[in-house]
Amino acid sequence: MTDTRYDRAPGDRPILADREEGTPAGVLVYTIGLVLAVALTATSFWVANTSLLWPPGIPLGLVVLAIAQMGIHLVFFLHITTGPDNTNNVLALAFGVLIVFLLIVGTTWIMYHMNHNMMPMERIMEMQR
Repeated sequence: MTDTRYDRAPGDRPILADREEGTPAGVLVYTIGLVLAVALTATSFWVANTSLLWPPGIPLGLVVLAIAQMGIHLVFFLHITTGPDNTNNVLALAFGVLIVFLLIVGTTWIMYHMNHNMMPMERIMEMQR
């Protein structure tokens, strides 16, 4: 048995037994999300413009910060969780991730093989004469 009482996104309406009276939970959750998103954005700009970090590690750091930013938006603003009432949201998110992954892999594969499939430059020059 699983207790879905704790499997909620921040800002989801609590079960009647958990509900606190007089707490503007929605405003607080959105404010926390905003503060975290601004902090991650500022950190990304700092990482991109600093010389204190190891230069080959900067792209990886930016990718990690971007993924964290997406997580903040999914949880705090879109309220996507793994709860039973969010099954369609999670499936739609997984499908979107799959499509983006296929686009990135397909584009990379095409660009990698583009040189191999092109006609040699000498042959192109011969055809123009």
